[in-house]
Amino acid sequence: MTAIDAAELRRRTRELVAAHPPATTERTDFLRARFDAGLSWVHYPAGLGGLDASRSLQPVVDAELTAAGAPGNDPRRIGIGLGMAAPTILGFGTTEQKQRFLRPLWTGEEVWCQLFSEPGAGSDLAALGTRAVRDESTGDWTVDGQKVWTSSAHLARWAILIARTDPDLPKHRGISYFICDMTDPGVEVRPLRQITGEAEFNEVFLTGVRIPDSRRLGPVGDGWKVAQTTLMNERVSIGGSRIPREGGMIGPVARTWRERPELRTHDVHQRLLTLWVEAEVARLAGERLRQQLVAGQPGPEGSGMKLAFARLNQEISGLEVELLGDEGLLYSDWTMRRPELVDFTGRDAGYRYLRSKGNSIEGGTSEVLLNIVAERVLGLPAEPRTDKDVAWKDLSR
Repeated sequence: MTAIDAAELRRRTRELVAAHPPATTERTDFLRARFDAGLSWVHYPAGLGGLDASRSLQPVVDAELTAAGAPGNDPRRIGIGLGMAAPTILGFGTTEQKQRFLRPLWTGEEVWCQLFSEPGAGSDLAALGTRAVRDESTGDWTVDGQKVWTSSAHLARWAILIARTDPDLPKHRGISYFICDMTDPGVEVRPLRQITGEAEFNEVFLTGVRIPDSRRLGPVGDGWKVAQTTLMNERVSIGGSRIPREGGMIGPVARTWRERPELRTHDVHQRLLTLWVEAEVARLAGERLRQQLVAGQPGPEGSGMKLAFARLNQEISGLEVELLGDEGLLYSDWTMRRPELVDFTGRDAGYRYLRSKGNSIEGGTSEVLLNIVAERVLGLPAEPRTDKDVAWKDLSR
């Protein structure tokens, strides 16, 4: 089969636009047609939104569609589906699961959330206690437990879920991975109000939730391996997203510096210069990470990017509040809302400062990610583990 090159992608993209003019085609219809044409994520297999092309060619399609005024799929709103669920389904899903879930996931018709963290198993995710018990007569599963810090659960139709299926095995084994229908009986979503005043996160209670075995991803008991694919992709999607120079958190503080000369001091100038350079280094490192992805799946390097993302966001937002002086102490709106997405740059400095505190927790705590970088990137000795061969049921909790 002839390899797809940039010229061929341009031709196919222009054919899509000609057949479905963005100005007169309903948004969802256009996105569905784009998926069916293999132009959603070109590196995915043919028939699943891609063309088996090189990942590096996706910008060719995106540029053509932007020039034509084509609608996007609002990746910030469906980031969990795009960045975590989709690559996991692609890697471990059955043919039927891929065909059922990937198209509405990419078009945004179905929002996804992630049921991983638990009140008693946050940083130590493998210690999770949510149970999935199999009905031997039907093969299906009944799930009971509690999840926490679940972004978009109040919007989601589907969730990626890990649960313990064999408590007699050590904690990293005996876990299985499922797709959970958030509209099923027994799924209760409660808002979890944050320091920003909003409830972007949620608690999710699972009581007798029935999950067909057809919605299991990967073999029974191999859920930790499947979850690693999700987690590595999550860290890349959080820390390695493509942004322009002065994109992200450094942008607003740099603009304030240029537009408000009366706020400037020598000390703040020196710190701003340092953080600007570090933000640019992180941005370029993210570009290099995406180029590495062309050759394979994300590795532990994404943990380093997510670490840098969290630290920089917190330091930059703190500098911005300090630069603004009294204005930086103001907070515009404490209204309790359940937003559809996180908008760092479209809000005020107070919001950025408060919301960035969560960056070192979500997507893996910075402490855990430091261990991953030390052990799996730098090759340093692993931390001693006394629970490696102990059955989960025998662990102290």
